[in-house]
Amino acid sequence: MLNEVIINRAKFEDLTNILKLQKIAFLSEAELYDNYDIEPLNQSIELIQNDFNDYLFLKTEYHNEIIGSVKIKNCDDYCYLGKLIVSPKFQNKGIGRKLMNEAEKIFPNVKKYELFTGEKSIKNIKLYESIGYKIIETFPDDKILNLIIVKMTKEINN
Repeated sequence: MLNEVIINRAKFEDLTNILKLQKIAFLSEAELYDNYDIEPLNQSIELIQNDFNDYLFLKTEYHNEIIGSVKIKNCDDYCYLGKLIVSPKFQNKGIGRKLMNEAEKIFPNVKKYELFTGEKSIKNIKLYESIGYKIIETFPDDKILNLIIVKMTKEINN
């Protein structure tokens, strides 16, 4: 199945489907934190369209259906990766790992990659650690009570 997955740059027209998938994929995070008032669930089509101006979006397709996505932004000496999502029915099949690997190829000259996740998101943290990311900082979220954010980076030796 993994060899039938195609990863490409998302187009503006893909954003509606990516946003729908994002809301489905982040439900498990909302359940984990018992908080459904999180930004990925509340994001509007206008806000994701605004993100499209600043970020490069990758999409993962399986038989022409978008089943995953991640957004990437080159910030000079580092690259920010955000909102890695995989459809719940396709999780734990190596798709998130493949998507992250492809994302890291987009800006090959950066010195490090950076991402954020929640402290209780153990599956996500284990995935990121397995591909070379390290926790460098934890801090309380400034909007959501009792949410601890984990900052992870992956250093690149160019």
